[in-house]
Amino acid sequence: MISANDFRPGMVVRFEGDTYQVIEYQHVKPGKGGAFVRTKLRSFTTGATVERTLRPDQKYEQLRTEKRPMVYLYDDGDHLVFMDNQTYEQLPFAKSSLSDKLDLMKIDMAVDILYIDDQPFDVELPILVELEIAETAPGVKGDTVSGGSKTAVLETGAVIQVPLFLEQGEIIKVDTRTRAYNSRV
Repeated sequence: MISANDFRPGMVVRFEGDTYQVIEYQHVKPGKGGAFVRTKLRSFTTGATVERTLRPDQKYEQLRTEKRPMVYLYDDGDHLVFMDNQTYEQLPFAKSSLSDKLDLMKIDMAVDILYIDDQPFDVELPILVELEIAETAPGVKGDTVSGGSKTAVLETGAVIQVPLFLEQGEIIKVDTRTRAYNSRV
């Protein structure tokens, strides 16, 4: 058990009967009244982000987490199948829990599977992934690097904004946290 005062970003705690990851934490001591902790938590079951104000002396159960490197093998209908590189065990993972990450994943991509109390809970993508532009409008003569942006469909089906100078077939780096164009490969 830990107090709300001990929260740090990345910790996983059980709160109000659900499993949450601490995204932001701020200890506030106003001039008048008692101190409190302002937190932003992400639910693992719903994916929703909630903001809560807690008393610093409240106790919460901290859950043991572990990351295991795996490789995305294939799509099996309602599940994605991942393989542990060391044991060669295959792990099916429900597509419904990966809806926001699914269109940035491609076969043979190295990912980290987050385990909470020895149960697979979430898939963490690399910060930058290299994907090919499958479809985009052609660039117009005179477009510059610092110019505007246009919509591009990537090989995995993701739709993002890219600079005007990029063409179909080019490989780009995409930031998986913001789903934004990072650079050309």
